[in-house]
Amino acid sequence: MAYYLLYFLTFSVVVCGTALYLTRARWLPRIPLPDYIYHRLPSSFTGDLEAGLTSSQFDLAANIADGDTRAGLDNRAKEEVKRIMKRQNVSFDEARRIYTERRFAKNNIGADGRPRDPKFVSFS
Repeated sequence: MAYYLLYFLTFSVVVCGTALYLTRARWLPRIPLPDYIYHRLPSSFTGDLEAGLTSSQFDLAANIADGDTRAGLDNRAKEEVKRIMKRQNVSFDEARRIYTERRFAKNNIGADGRPRDPKFVSFS
């Protein structure tokens, strides 16, 4: 009787493990992982440039050439943009656009940059 239980548990673990392995593309991105598992984000414009966080529309080379001593781009935004680039397989410009649109929507701002507040009055 004990062998049946052992065989059943072994078979169940193998079936569940196989199911989890085959469906990992669905559930793995939803698991929050600590930041220290991944490589550290660059903390200067030079590091941002080397990490691929630049394009012809968003050129960091001018900041580097001018000797800009600031810390670089915002760490939270860099992390989110890199995550979008990786998950959706898009370019830096497209990931930056997606990130900006999400931030706009979160702050109740329309895609055109105008507030969605019904009380908003604009004089142009």
